[in-house]
Amino acid sequence: MDLQDRLSAALVNIAATSPRSLPWLCLLLAFASLQGCRTGIAAPQESLPEIEACFIGGNPVVPVILEVASTPEQRRKGLMGRDSLSPNHGMLFQYEQERDASHGFWMYRTRIPLDIAFLDENGIVGSIRHMVPCASASGSGCPTYPAGVPFISAVEMNAGFFRKHNIEPGDRLRLGAANCPTL
Repeated sequence: MDLQDRLSAALVNIAATSPRSLPWLCLLLAFASLQGCRTGIAAPQESLPEIEACFIGGNPVVPVILEVASTPEQRRKGLMGRDSLSPNHGMLFQYEQERDASHGFWMYRTRIPLDIAFLDENGIVGSIRHMVPCASASGSGCPTYPAGVPFISAVEMNAGFFRKHNIEPGDRLRLGAANCPTL
């Protein structure tokens, strides 16, 4: 149960025991809701399925754990609201159809710097972009980071991950531990 659900349940309990306090409780709840909207707080995404994977290329094998965002809502929320991302952990954005080179990602309500690799249908990295958090209170104030190449999936990792592991365009992402060679 998230904070909003717990708060609502607590208010119902208080209102049931003291009906005269209901108008004040409603006012307090409305104020708290507006405060959350005003500050642009974005709660982290609910738990997503994870998959073991690896990048094959410059290092030669880099194992990763990826949360899989496969629905429009999951992709829209992405890594918003996170304060950190564990090393070698990231998020895989999967699409049903290829996106064109002008399609991009943004960092609205994302608190940590990220790098993103755009992948083709074979898992080949086409481009890598560095993205910085956007402090704007509205999405329209945040830049978009276009892929620069057509892609069908993308992987966001902590900033510097790809450089640290010598992962470059032309390298490949393989999904599933069974598809990753061991060192």
